[in-house]
Amino acid sequence: MSRPNLQIACDHSDLPSALADVKQVGDIVDIVEAGTILMLQAGADAVACLRALYPDKIIVADTKCADAGGTVGKNCADAGADWMTVICSATIPTMKAAAKELEEVQVELYGDWTFEQAQRWLDAGISQAIYHQSRDALLAGETWGKRDIAKVKQLIEMGFRVSVTGGLSVETLKLFQGIDVYTFITGRGITSAADPKQAALDFKQEIVRIWG
Repeated sequence: MSRPNLQIACDHSDLPSALADVKQVGDIVDIVEAGTILMLQAGADAVACLRALYPDKIIVADTKCADAGGTVGKNCADAGADWMTVICSATIPTMKAAAKELEEVQVELYGDWTFEQAQRWLDAGISQAIYHQSRDALLAGETWGKRDIAKVKQLIEMGFRVSVTGGLSVETLKLFQGIDVYTFITGRGITSAADPKQAALDFKQEIVRIWG
């Protein structure tokens, strides 16, 4: 079982704030993400700036692409992204078109997806999935539970590299002990901390403690 990555999600509403925060933790995390909100506000400029700051890091464009996968994928790749996300409701052709343009495409799991759909994504060559507790669900009082853990396990058993995100804290990580999680993705869990650098180090330390 490999040690999970730590990914910072820059879900800021403006690029200067995102860059100010990511500079505090970019050398600590493994993967840097231009979050959906930031992509909507700053577009390809967000990806290009993150690439300029971190030429050796994996850069993710969290587009949650639903259509025009080839065009969106090319734009993200041209800006410097290694990976991009597609929403689980996107068609297989959209996912395949995006995958032709980048190193990897990740399927974002929201709403009513099925494991039958997930098998079709695997058959199409998409091997990364992101399991969510959405921001809106968390605000509505939902928390990580046994049902979530079981779904994550099943996706991994199918052959996906599964990242998890949504309201993660250092204390949350122990819920996944013994599970081959690919990446833990957090935004406000780090950027909203009183000391973002220390928060990132705390996440890293807990990952090392649990997964070695």
